[in-house]
Amino acid sequence: MINSIYRKSILLSLLCLFLVACGVPQDNQPARPEEETRTTSPTTTTEQQQQLAKAKKPAMYEQDAANASISGAVMAPRFNMNDSALRLPSEPVDRENYAHFNDNPLVRVAEQPVSTFSIDVDTGSYSNVRRILNMGQLPRHDAVRVEEMINYFSYDYALPENRAVPFNITTEIAPTPWNKSTYLLHIGLKGYEVPKQQLSASNLVFLIDVSGSMRSDNKLGLLKKAMSMLTQQLRPEDKVAIVVYAGASGIVLEPVNGNQKAKILTALEQLQAGGSTNGAAGIRLAYRLAEQSYIKNGINRVILCTDGDFNVGTVNFETLKNLVEKKRKTGISLTTLGFGTGNYNDHLMEQLADNGNGNYAYIDTLMEARKVLVEEMSSTMQTIARDVKIQIEFNPAVVSEYRLVGYENRILAREDFNNDKVDAGDIGAGHTVTALYELTLVGSKTQHLDPLRYGKAPVLQQANLSELAYLRLRYKLPDENQSRLLQQVVQRKDIQKNLAVSTDHFRFAASVAAFGQIMRGGKYTGEYRLDDVARLARESRGKDPHGYRSEFLSLVGLANTLSGS
Repeated sequence: MINSIYRKSILLSLLCLFLVACGVPQDNQPARPEEETRTTSPTTTTEQQQQLAKAKKPAMYEQDAANASISGAVMAPRFNMNDSALRLPSEPVDRENYAHFNDNPLVRVAEQPVSTFSIDVDTGSYSNVRRILNMGQLPRHDAVRVEEMINYFSYDYALPENRAVPFNITTEIAPTPWNKSTYLLHIGLKGYEVPKQQLSASNLVFLIDVSGSMRSDNKLGLLKKAMSMLTQQLRPEDKVAIVVYAGASGIVLEPVNGNQKAKILTALEQLQAGGSTNGAAGIRLAYRLAEQSYIKNGINRVILCTDGDFNVGTVNFETLKNLVEKKRKTGISLTTLGFGTGNYNDHLMEQLADNGNGNYAYIDTLMEARKVLVEEMSSTMQTIARDVKIQIEFNPAVVSEYRLVGYENRILAREDFNNDKVDAGDIGAGHTVTALYELTLVGSKTQHLDPLRYGKAPVLQQANLSELAYLRLRYKLPDENQSRLLQQVVQRKDIQKNLAVSTDHFRFAASVAAFGQIMRGGKYTGEYRLDDVARLARESRGKDPHGYRSEFLSLVGLANTLSGS
């Protein structure tokens, strides 16, 4: 009898513990105020009460109770969590701005045999994509400009024989790595080199954004270190001034000679960030200062350092472009150096440099600052050819289809090639410029475009069957306004049937082009994977004195991991 009562007492105690664990009030305990409200409210149904009670229980708590009922054990809740404790994970607001563009399409030679574009020596897209990958993210498609990925690297092209012609043209044709049915036409330009000691005297204005958006180590902190590196390269014949802008603009350092490094470095070190961003006012003041110290036959350049987040004053994109385009007529170029993340305006930075007859680089690390401002100082500062345009006419008897890889925002109309009023890209001393065309040859089983029903068949001349294409190039010398013309034939006999026998620079450029296209969605790369990119780049790495090509391999591996391949 006693044992029976004892067992019942134990069971009753366990039942009470279970009810407490489930949040059910015991008969001898008053209901909580909110429960009283629900119970006595004439408009609340039993079903609504059950839904409210269920909503107050965390999912993990319900699972514990379910597990307890299955096992026959009494489980206490692991934690007591109310609604106010629930927080969604927060992410920094991404206000980065990139211009949208579509990949160049395939073109049928019989319908449009001529392709014209401006050269591009910018490298900002590559280092920006590197920054995004190192943050553990894949870049958005519009952040990737394939030509800037390719031209980030220097290639071992032959130098021009003399300075009468500022660069040499190299062509090579071999199978496309990502499409066995097509070929790549590789066009390379190499400008003559100018040692640092022989650079023209420089008139530089550092135009520095010190607005509140620049208040971080990877913005103003990195910027000051980068410009300090450039300061160390200056000579006594060079001149430097510093203009800053935030809500308003001002002169921090009047023009001084390059050997007054202490004064320049002190002015840089004292810069602090704060306020809004009136970039247009700073640009006007910087050009005005550069005009006052203009050096005839010298390097006259404004170097704009910012995240591009202009938010007061003139902020209209086209108006800013027109401002810079007007100022370039004074003979002063504009280089843009981008910094930062989160609010970075890549679209503005790239277009300002293009319209300012300058170049664009993105500085994500101190090593990148050294590459742009120290190692490549000659090509960054000294222009050897202006308004460089390339036009190529494909032979319809040999080539049936073509596609220009990259250069989407550098396409020119056919008539622009001979119009010296139309602006194009500039080449600096020692610069290499690379362009790739993917070609489908006549007779190939893989033809993507159907012929026109009513189109005329091309008139074939036996003499032309030996020519694949005709390459024209126009450029202006720095002190001339009339362009000069270079022309050469691309021979059919130069086609190499085996990719393995092509040069290292051909295969490495192809690997970078493949990587850039895959990062843009891989519309034309078929089943070619990042593993294939890495293999091709590794085999063609060649000489790599600064480790940039090895770093590229690391980025391909990182992108492969992030994409889940």
